Amino acid sequence: MRDIRYALLDPTGNRTVLAETEVPPAEQPLIAKRIMEREPDAEQVGFVSPRPDGVAMRMAGGEFCGNATMSAAVLFALDHGIAQGVIPVAVSCQPDPVPVRVAALPDGRMRGEVDMPLPLSIGEETFPDGVCRPVVRFRGIAHVILESPLSRADAEACAPQWCRYLDAASLGIMTVDRRAGTLLPLVYVPSADTLCWENSCASGTTAVGAYLAASAGMDTVSLRQPGGTLRVDMREGRLLLMGTVRLMYRRTLTLA
Repeated sequence: MRDIRYALLDPTGNRTVLAETEVPPAEQPLIAKRIMEREPDAEQVGFVSPRPDGVAMRMAGGEFCGNATMSAAVLFALDHGIAQGVIPVAVSCQPDPVPVRVAALPDGRMRGEVDMPLPLSIGEETFPDGVCRPVVRFRGIAHVILESPLSRADAEACAPQWCRYLDAASLGIMTVDRRAGTLLPLVYVPSADTLCWENSCASGTTAVGAYLAASAGMDTVSLRQPGGTLRVDMREGRLLLMGTVRLMYRRTLTLA
């Protein structure tokens, strides 16, 4: 028998499980699958461990996730009685710890502001169908930005194909409506075998913000997503993502 202790958090609707029991990376996709079977509303699973100055986190698929990074910082702050401060999160796919500013809100949630990693590249890439589409690449994930939406079925079919074609570790399809200020995120993580229409996507919001900053000179983008609104500010070469996180509960999964 083996017990896996975990917390379920809600960062802007993008419900995230953070497993607090040490699990070797090779076992994490299987453990994540078992947890998600128990928590069907969860959209992703990360694994956290304490550090002397903060917390370390690895997503089950090894990808970067801004909402999970924010959640890891909030969980650390709650456990250490920190109402306001900066929590460094050592994310496995990033070379340096990601600083997250947290502040308690009156309703029990915490506001988070993440210094998001800068994109490796922003540009138009030609796809197998001959169409040029904007692609924003980060370590661990590439986001394709669509302003002409695909059907849900077509997007789900394209995600694995585009992920392989772009040689990306994971892939987001971000359907954005500039005029309405909305974003519909689909994320595919092959190593975790997940394809999910997310309620919000922090790295996808950041990708859209970086793309609009480069192509349209915009310096602030707020995008309403199914789970709520995320905002990204472009300041002096930095990408600052803002959202809120609520700790829902902690549980233990017993594995035979």
